[in-house]
Amino acid sequence: MDSTVASTIVEVMPEGSLEQLSQHEVNRLRDAGEGEQHEMLRCCALAVLNVGGQTDDTREVLKKYQDFDVTIVQQDRGVKLALRNPPPEAFVNGRMIRGIRELLFAVLRDVVYINSEAAERGRFDLATSDGITNAVFNILRNADTLRSGEPDLVVCWGGHAISREEYEYSKLVGYELGLRELSVCTGCGGGAMKGPMKGAAIGHAKQRIKDGRYLGITEPSIIAAESPNPIVNQLVIMPDMEKRLEAFARVAHAIVIFPGGVGTAEEFLFLLGVLLDERNRELPLPVILTGPASSGEYFAQIDAFIADTLCPAARNRYRICVGNPAELADLVAIGVRDVHAFRQKHSDAYYFNWRLHLDMDFQRPFRATHASMAGLDLHRNQSSAKLAANLRKAFSGIVSGNVKDEGIRAIERHGPFQLSGDRDLMTRLDRLLSAFVAQRRMKLPGRTYQPCYRIAV
Repeated sequence: MDSTVASTIVEVMPEGSLEQLSQHEVNRLRDAGEGEQHEMLRCCALAVLNVGGQTDDTREVLKKYQDFDVTIVQQDRGVKLALRNPPPEAFVNGRMIRGIRELLFAVLRDVVYINSEAAERGRFDLATSDGITNAVFNILRNADTLRSGEPDLVVCWGGHAISREEYEYSKLVGYELGLRELSVCTGCGGGAMKGPMKGAAIGHAKQRIKDGRYLGITEPSIIAAESPNPIVNQLVIMPDMEKRLEAFARVAHAIVIFPGGVGTAEEFLFLLGVLLDERNRELPLPVILTGPASSGEYFAQIDAFIADTLCPAARNRYRICVGNPAELADLVAIGVRDVHAFRQKHSDAYYFNWRLHLDMDFQRPFRATHASMAGLDLHRNQSSAKLAANLRKAFSGIVSGNVKDEGIRAIERHGPFQLSGDRDLMTRLDRLLSAFVAQRRMKLPGRTYQPCYRIAV
């Protein structure tokens, strides 16, 4: 048997990753898993095992399973994991669900193996832009996510706290994408991350596609709040949010954005800031905002915020298509063909966008503290790309204060983060965030939201 249950201990053999390792590699894995990276490994493993979890509070998950632990067990033929008190939802009749077992060893591969390569061995030069991009490429390649076939990967962003109507619409979009033989990549959680994958799986089944790709890209501080949904068949855990966002931008052949809250706004501002760089002006990358007809006002708010805070020209880098999944999918397919033609013409790789230029401002990890949030430059006397980078950090900090353990603790100790800048800019930011709160996009439905930020207007 692949896993055996003895009292509260479950031993699990590899599935999908790390089946063949040398003794040296096993020793390094075990040492790292028992050292500083153990808590990260434990939290990420718990997130994968907590299938169907309905909370976005990291601490609530950790408290519920405070007796859970994971140990790396060395054996002559490789490595296995010993799980203490794992969530029962990950098992059927005493056996771990195969897909969960695959994702569990993807956690081990990324959190322990890759991060130890980068941090302990100094394999990547994280002080330079090219070095960071090289790290992103190598992590994705090690996870076997870079495929040499023709472009087909559609990155879908959107919130986990969306309405039922928005969720059903995201499934319809995924279905239409699947019928057009396109693959889906999301942040791997629920809501607008799950819907497109679920729909695409049905579309792929109708097209008799047996190797459909449902790629989830996450990072350690967010995965506990957004456990991988059951459709994900490839999981990559990037070291931090910035490398996660760069990974999305590098692998995408098109990007579809559904309604969401501050996390989705963070992703959108990151993307716009990168695309507003003059060096990226000629690069084709279709970006389409979509949702049911009822979300028209939501996208009008986003569109107005971009035009009023960045520049009207920023709106040229995306389009809005609401209420028509088939039309949306046709637009995406046309855009993917344009990307294909461009990369073919320039002899570019289909699987990784090397030509995309990113400044260090978009690559350097931003740690949300009261000092760093208060120190953000939220003024208009800078380029649109720079302002987008700083607004992205503001939204990132709010995400941290909402769902990440470190951010939640900081808010409890010192009160809300303070944001300040140009009066008009702050007014528009406050208006957008207030709309997110009113639309219940900050937390899962049923939870009372207490803002983790205060804006000086």
